[in-house]
Amino acid sequence: MAQAAALTLPPQRSPAAGLLAFTRRLGRHPTAAAGGVVLAAVILAAVLAPLVAPADPNAASLSERLAAPGSVTAEGRRFVFGSDQLGRDILSRTIYGARVSLAVGVLSVGASLAVGLLLGTMTGFFRGPVDVVVSRFADVLLGFPYLIFAIGAMAVIGPGVGNLIIALAFKGWVEFFRLVRGETLVQQTREYVEAARAVGAGAPRIIRRHIVPNIIHTSLVLATLRIGYFIVLEASLSFLGLGVPPRLPAWGSMVADGREVLLTAWWVSTLPGLAIVALVLAINLFGEGVRDILDPRLKVD
Repeated sequence: MAQAAALTLPPQRSPAAGLLAFTRRLGRHPTAAAGGVVLAAVILAAVLAPLVAPADPNAASLSERLAAPGSVTAEGRRFVFGSDQLGRDILSRTIYGARVSLAVGVLSVGASLAVGLLLGTMTGFFRGPVDVVVSRFADVLLGFPYLIFAIGAMAVIGPGVGNLIIALAFKGWVEFFRLVRGETLVQQTREYVEAARAVGAGAPRIIRRHIVPNIIHTSLVLATLRIGYFIVLEASLSFLGLGVPPRLPAWGSMVADGREVLLTAWWVSTLPGLAIVALVLAINLFGEGVRDILDPRLKVD
């Protein structure tokens, strides 16, 4: 029986072989590769912001306010992206703003994935009253538009990076929960799960060794795509003054700061806005490629 169970288990691949196969297929997916390159460049710039930023993002100089992109002021400073109403370097603020967007996007999605994976596997495997309660609570949260819910949550708990992550993750887990729960219901009827039960494996071992490894790929694909969405939500809340504190450079608040001078100093709002578009587009292209690469219906070389 143990031998038969072993034969029915899905084939396992070493992490190195899996990473190599993923890299090969990513190289054959041009849009995903392009998105990955842009995403890697933004992450590298954010991590090395103190080294690559040309100036202190909060250093103000009223004598150099609203300098055009590429101009050199009388003080001898060159503003590649121009300066804002307080004379702060927009390129430096854009680089530091990437830190906020990436941190909020990755951490909020990571928290949502962890909660959704835990609740989805537990309720999908054991069912019962807990499944009913959690599922109905998830349905209630789905009834609220995400932005309206986030605005209400931030109005209650106040602005801040930590509070923003909590507000986004409090509703973000629902999509992961529904996906994981549905996948768990399907996976526990597979032959290899039945074989594991036949040889005496308990529920924790079945979930950890057989169900989670076979549903984590779809969850990671959803997580990749949701990061871009959460970055847009963070920018929207910062634009409304409900996101990060004003002392921190954030793309949404930078776009809001340039509204009053949009016709005379278009770069104050436009360049941070283009940074949001470029990063979200790169994440979505990379996520689409990851989805195609991890699709089990496609042949992996």
